Amino acid sequence: MNPTDREIEILKVLWEIGEGSVREVLERMSPDGRIHFNTVQTQLRIMDRKGLVSHRRDGRTMIYKPLYSREQESSRFLKQVFDGSLDQLVLSMLATEKIKPETLDELEEMIKKARKSQRRK
Repeated sequence: MNPTDREIEILKVLWEIGEGSVREVLERMSPDGRIHFNTVQTQLRIMDRKGLVSHRRDGRTMIYKPLYSREQESSRFLKQVFDGSLDQLVLSMLATEKIKPETLDELEEMIKKARKSQRRK
């Protein structure tokens, strides 16, 4: 099942911290207090039922861990928006985003490594 926009927000926090309680997720999502504890708690319970996260007990606190990965979401986005065409995604990003020269250098290195890896296979 595909995550909603709010679920992606929560997953982004969990991807960053690895696992966390409702309070930890809430503090990272909404340091200004705009989002309520019960909102995040309810959302995490729904996500648990959907298989997007798992939980364990630590005393009275539930600790949530992502089961749905950033890579799964990236793949879904690539298929949904670019019909699976990685080159079109990259070209689109290069055309629309201001990219620092260091980032372009890093991308070149990643491409070189990917080429070497493909040759070995």
